[in-house]
Amino acid sequence: MSASVAPGGQDGVLARLGALFRTTAFKLSLAYLLVFAAFAFFALGYVAWNARRVLDDQIVSTIEAEINGLSDQYATGGIRRLVSVVERRSREPGASLYLVTTPAGEHVVGNVEALPPGTLAEPGQTETAYARSTDGDRLDHRAIVRIFTLPGGFRLLVGRDVEERDRLRAVIGRAFAWSLMLVVGLGFLGSWFIAQRVLKRVDHMTEITRGIMAGDLDGRLTLAGTGDELDRLASNLNAMLDRIGELMRGMREVSDNIAHDLKTPLTRLRNKADAALREGRDPDALRAALEANIEESDNLIRVFNALLMIARLEAGNAREGLDEFDAGAVALEVAELYEAVAEERGIVVTAEVEDGLMVHGSRELIGQAMANLIDNALKYGAKAAEAGAAEPVVRVAARREDGEVVLSVADRGEGIPEAERGRVLERFVRLETARTRPGFGLGLSLVNAVARLHQGRLVLEDNSGETDTLGLRATLRLPALSREPAPKEIAA
Repeated sequence: MSASVAPGGQDGVLARLGALFRTTAFKLSLAYLLVFAAFAFFALGYVAWNARRVLDDQIVSTIEAEINGLSDQYATGGIRRLVSVVERRSREPGASLYLVTTPAGEHVVGNVEALPPGTLAEPGQTETAYARSTDGDRLDHRAIVRIFTLPGGFRLLVGRDVEERDRLRAVIGRAFAWSLMLVVGLGFLGSWFIAQRVLKRVDHMTEITRGIMAGDLDGRLTLAGTGDELDRLASNLNAMLDRIGELMRGMREVSDNIAHDLKTPLTRLRNKADAALREGRDPDALRAALEANIEESDNLIRVFNALLMIARLEAGNAREGLDEFDAGAVALEVAELYEAVAEERGIVVTAEVEDGLMVHGSRELIGQAMANLIDNALKYGAKAAEAGAAEPVVRVAARREDGEVVLSVADRGEGIPEAERGRVLERFVRLETARTRPGFGLGLSLVNAVARLHQGRLVLEDNSGETDTLGLRATLRLPALSREPAPKEIAA
């Protein structure tokens, strides 16, 4: 049996390696590696250069000390004493070098056998090759030497072998090379490990996003819990997917609502038209049927306009024309507009508004939201008052609270059960107690959409103030722009 290699296996590995090397993490790690390697190169090079300089300074200091000692010997006993001392020191083991020659360059005494031609002719300090007495004429060693011309033409050479320095430099060079190799090797492995880990997470994200593009809108990117940039990206993408999911659900709900909730008025409209055709015998009956159909058509148009407005608000497409304005003044104006309607129903509308409640948004949309809340309060909130349970009052208030502008409408009606307060914000949702009243269940949905467009929120709660013990308080909370006190109470 012969083993076979899966087709494309090697190409797959090469492709994966290519993808790994193209990752930003690998490139960044490689860039950091190059920077660190360059830093290590210069740091180790500086150490090596400084070590050599220190050793050279020590050698020069040793030579200076030797010269001072020999100078004292020469000054005391002349050339004979100097030759005697040099001969004794030359036999001692160590790296020190000595040489005394005649003016003609002939060897007198010392442990240096040979020098490059012309070395003794240039007094001063230099680094040169030399041969010991045991090396013959081979200049196999190097030393730092200093040459003096003595009285009478004699020349004195004092030096120090640099073999130790060269050995130290070789050791530092090997350490330098191994250190760079270690840095580069570990850095490359670290880059590969980091890039592999990042690539694994990116591949996981890619797999999930492909599932989402294929139709799985409930899929979400997994968070590693590290709080790094990939986690933040995944979190933002999940928030975006949640928002897209909400919009998609909203579209489906609109479609379902149109299909179900508008079926009844359309059927009623058709039945009225059919009845007018079958039973209408005189112009007045036909005219009444046409007027009823027109009224029903107007209601449908208002429903569609409300649905379109809610869809635009939830999609964030109504941000044009936003400006700074006084939300309290808008609430007061809307309350005054409903004064006549409230009087016809025997209801009192009061307004308590602070000055300078500046917000950034759409004056028309905030006004429409307040109109919807007041209209709901007049239609549903006054029901208990009509039965004599309480005085028919609708309270409109606008104030500043915890950095927010709070616009509220409170009534003394039956209120909304706490379990139903989230559901009534959906489209076409109406409670059983409200089905006998005119409306389509879009008012609170529109107010909620306006609140979300302005980065605010709509809160429904019991109306439990000092004088109000029942009913509903609908509160629109919007981000405030400035703070200006001075509340005042105005009866609309």
